[in-house]
Amino acid sequence: MKILPLAFDSLGTRSMATFVKTDIKILIDPSAALGPSRYGLPPHPLEVKRLEEHIATINRCAKKCDVLIVTHYHYDHHNPNAPEIFEGKTALVKHPKEKINASQKQRASYFLSLIKPKTLEYADGREFVFKNTRIKFSQPVFHGTNPKLGYVVEVCVEHEGEKFLHSSDVEGPSIKEQADFILHEKPNVVFIDGPMTYMLGYRYAGESYEESIKNLKEIAKICDALVLDHHLLRDLKWRERVKEVEKIRHVMSAAEFAGKKEELLEARRKELYETEPV
Repeated sequence: MKILPLAFDSLGTRSMATFVKTDIKILIDPSAALGPSRYGLPPHPLEVKRLEEHIATINRCAKKCDVLIVTHYHYDHHNPNAPEIFEGKTALVKHPKEKINASQKQRASYFLSLIKPKTLEYADGREFVFKNTRIKFSQPVFHGTNPKLGYVVEVCVEHEGEKFLHSSDVEGPSIKEQADFILHEKPNVVFIDGPMTYMLGYRYAGESYEESIKNLKEIAKICDALVLDHHLLRDLKWRERVKEVEKIRHVMSAAEFAGKKEELLEARRKELYETEPV
């Protein structure tokens, strides 16, 4: 199994776009976005350039894939501006009407009216088999610690005894149901978006952080490669935040997993404006 992060926060944009090659080609969450405001500043031109690069990479990759997956309807996970990438593909998407909040329901309706895949399936809690590849989805779980931001589906890809798990936006995981799916599947490689520590004490409670670390320690015991990125990598002190997990297993960013340089552009936005004024 080949796993390639295409766009992640550690690579410079808000994304968890991941290419998986087994005996089929899969692209999970084919989109990327930028944080509209950080430190009271809009995206730096370097971030805008990186976003354009990532979107182009994602769209090129999507055209070569058999299956495209959308775990939920936030713009860093689905792109209504590129509906053409779904033409002729199998689309496995989060259910647009069940276990979904109002804003994502509206976005889902619009998005699904645009795309024209060969096959469209609602993925929540289901399994799909393509050749010798099994794709299993969790039941909808909270995007975070409550239903305010809606729900996401976690994804497990299995091929020839090897498993890869993509958490989507669980912001931790700090909730039992989020962690249980991962622990039950026992993936070899797991990509998790991580606790939202850059908002710790503001929009992310200390109790949720502590539960996340407890769950991540358990996950670290059952996998071979642990990648934490996305929300966590918006914090320049992210590695310090997961030092207890590091005692069990080395924690990688998606950039490190891909053998690339970490570029936390959003977390460094204030610095970028100072070193490269606009």
